[in-house]
Amino acid sequence: MNSTIPSLDPILPPIRACIFDVDGLLINSEDMYTISTNTILREYGKPDLPWNIKAQLQGRPGPEAGKIFQAWAQLPISHSEFMSKQAALQSKLFPTTAPLPGASSLLSTLSSPTTSPRPYLALATSSTTHNFKLKTSHLSSLLAPIPVTHRIRGDDPRVAAGRGKPAPDIYQLALKTINEGIREAGNGDERPVRPEECLVFEDAVPGVEAGRRAGMQVVWVPNPGLRDEYREREAEVLAGKTGEFTGEESEVGKAEEGFLGQRVRGWPSEVDDGWAVQLESLERFPYERYGLRVGEKL
Repeated sequence: MNSTIPSLDPILPPIRACIFDVDGLLINSEDMYTISTNTILREYGKPDLPWNIKAQLQGRPGPEAGKIFQAWAQLPISHSEFMSKQAALQSKLFPTTAPLPGASSLLSTLSSPTTSPRPYLALATSSTTHNFKLKTSHLSSLLAPIPVTHRIRGDDPRVAAGRGKPAPDIYQLALKTINEGIREAGNGDERPVRPEECLVFEDAVPGVEAGRRAGMQVVWVPNPGLRDEYREREAEVLAGKTGEFTGEESEVGKAEEGFLGQRVRGWPSEVDDGWAVQLESLERFPYERYGLRVGEKL
């Protein structure tokens, strides 16, 4: 059952765009990462990857996650050898990924002409283009509602090196592609989507922080193991205050004006400010909370 969350907050703007993470949120590829990693750890007599370490790896670009993993695992092989072994295992595992509960229905409903207003959809994943294709090529129907031009991967050259999640850049770029599409479509009467009108869907703690730092609303859907790891710290996670990001501050939350003509409230954040909620799954999603009406007759 999904967590209990309040109805539409009149202070929060209705949602005009939804931006999704992929691994562990839409598909079960995080399980594949765990299987491949544990296989190598066991080969060298090491313990399985614990959640307190995996929590730090989730959502991050490969180089950053690799440094954290190496410092913990202390494997008697080079990083390049580890990566080679892992890639060989993942090449067999990734093509077997499957959608997580509620993912297909959510994307289908959001893109339906009977949903009003129908939000723009985008992806923002730390996965490389190569791995993204391995994980999703057999799931084309799942991702069909999301335009190819709105699918941002971790190796996109527009995301500067070292600026992956928990930095806000990848979510800012996803919004930029949405607004470029609006302009190219010639919708002269439609204003650009603002950060606070975006809803980020994440399973990882660094991803939640990235979404909050981008000045966006966030839905956090953690794996049960991750949820246990952050038990009694949920409010801190939802506020994006876990301290994952140590780079320069995003200007989005400080400079953008909100839909009420005020500074964006999304960032800097406050604990229990209502800009982020936790759900147990994507099933039975509370569309009304975000100003979305589903199943309306045309």
